Amino acid sequence: MIRYETLIRILDELRKEAPKEYKKYHPEENNFEKLNEARSKAFIHLFLKGMYGIEKFHDRESFITDGSYDGGIDAYYIDKETKEIIFIQSKFRTNENNFENKEITYDELLSMDINRIISGEITDERGNTYNTKISKMQEEINKIHDIGRYNYKIIILANLKEKTNVYLKKLTGGFPTDIFNFEKCYKQLVFPVISGCFFNAEEIRINLSLVHKDGNEGRIGYTVNTELSDCKILVTFIPLIEIAKILYKYKNSVLKYNPRGFLGLKNNQVNPQIADTVKNKSTNEFALFNNGITILSDYTEINSQVAKKDRAQLIIMNPQIINGGQTAFTLSSLYEECIQNNDFTMFDEKEVLVKIITFIEDDQDNEDIETIKQKKLKLIENLSHATNEQSVISEKNRRSNEALLVSYQ
Repeated sequence: MIRYETLIRILDELRKEAPKEYKKYHPEENNFEKLNEARSKAFIHLFLKGMYGIEKFHDRESFITDGSYDGGIDAYYIDKETKEIIFIQSKFRTNENNFENKEITYDELLSMDINRIISGEITDERGNTYNTKISKMQEEINKIHDIGRYNYKIIILANLKEKTNVYLKKLTGGFPTDIFNFEKCYKQLVFPVISGCFFNAEEIRINLSLVHKDGNEGRIGYTVNTELSDCKILVTFIPLIEIAKILYKYKNSVLKYNPRGFLGLKNNQVNPQIADTVKNKSTNEFALFNNGITILSDYTEINSQVAKKDRAQLIIMNPQIINGGQTAFTLSSLYEECIQNNDFTMFDEKEVLVKIITFIEDDQDNEDIETIKQKKLKLIENLSHATNEQSVISEKNRRSNEALLVSYQ
């Protein structure tokens, strides 16, 4: 019961973010039908916020198409980084038993008119005109200049017994489909919110400048053998604004193994010193003064063939900042100031040293997956302790990030 009640509290908090003129989000508390309708829309808001990091209510609301003649599409999202257009169908259930057990019907899946809508049709098969939000969605898709590089995907926010991908494609018009059942909702939407993670950074892409970098595309690579796991270390300089964007967007999601965590970084005395170097220096002293940032990664790749001179792209899978959190937090705070002032010049031509530690998967047949996982967690714990010895960290903060507790979460 606790999980579902927590979900309801989160949905009600999301409803409160709606301005007063959005009356559908603010029904009378004793009007249960309207209240459930409002929570149903808030459930879609939770998904958009949790999966794509869309913080502002108006930004999320612009992707919601739910209503009469919506072609079976309740919301959508255009992911410009992964080149995906995601169509969402959601079935919110108004009590715990139904939320965890009731399944979406095949008829509801078959009602999705995705093929007609992306083909430019303005009416359904019965001649009913699609609503204005669907028309707006068609316009947004039509604006994508490289639409040929995009793939379509369907997300079902509902329970459905395991079906093969082939079967799901038949039900949904031939598109790849991901089922977000109740367990997935609790794990990937509810828990991240209450833990302050909001949504996970599965893959981040960082734009690099190769100016002032000599040889090997401005990076050093080194493979390390340890008794727990082999690792590859990559060292490079990354533009400050790229680090700022990461922590501003992902917050605690990239600080799971950092002893301080996002909220614990606010009161450290070093923050004003870091901020002063960024704001009051037009040159790149920051690269000299700062000790740098250490990031853990499951996979790391650099590509310099991005059709731009002196530019490259760095891809990091499942990133975690274990050292330099104070630096990253301060940069994200400055980035927020820049957004408010619409002026990002303080970040121009400034970079920070970053060490990326990538775990190399062991192919040892004599070790099971759980043993390998525990070795990796132990190495992460040792790294976190070793790289955060420089300043005092409370035992409470350190304990909260022990491998055992992180694994339990």
